[in-house]
Amino acid sequence: MYSPRAMPAANPPLTAGTRRPIVLVGLMGAGKSTVGRRLAGRLSLPFVDADSEIETAAGMTVSEIFAKFGEPYFRDGERRVIARLIDGRPKVIATGGGAFVNDETRALILTQATAIWLDADPRVLAERVKRRDTRPLLSGRDPLPVLRDLAAVRNPLYALAHIRVPSANAPHDVTVSAILKELRK
Repeated sequence: MYSPRAMPAANPPLTAGTRRPIVLVGLMGAGKSTVGRRLAGRLSLPFVDADSEIETAAGMTVSEIFAKFGEPYFRDGERRVIARLIDGRPKVIATGGGAFVNDETRALILTQATAIWLDADPRVLAERVKRRDTRPLLSGRDPLPVLRDLAAVRNPLYALAHIRVPSANAPHDVTVSAILKELRK
């Protein structure tokens, strides 16, 4: 006799990780904003891009902030914006590549949110970032050596995230599905 209770769930319920903010971290070009929007849609959660929030608060682009005030000023504003965004309410937050490097921001994310590292090879990232010239750390520079250097410094910190998902040269929905699979564990 058929019993619906005897059948395993096709999609097991999501874990406690979705009852608090989900924060995407990783190097520039990993797909945090694009994947974040799609992930939020699949989870029926709001999506927030930290860089967009910083630009709105400052009334200028990230590149303009870097040019006018420098990276330390930007990082301080980034820290404050992310602290405001991590308010305990479920949402998906895409951070800038350097946000998780800040000790205070990283500690906040690790204790108050679910951190997901979108891990990609610097060669893949270099191809992706060539499509946009809005990255202040790449201004006038060859992206591959810059990304290799950033990966050497930042990847050990990103590795502290609760979840690591490869961001391969595949459609963004592949990464979203991988994240959902991890959140169901």
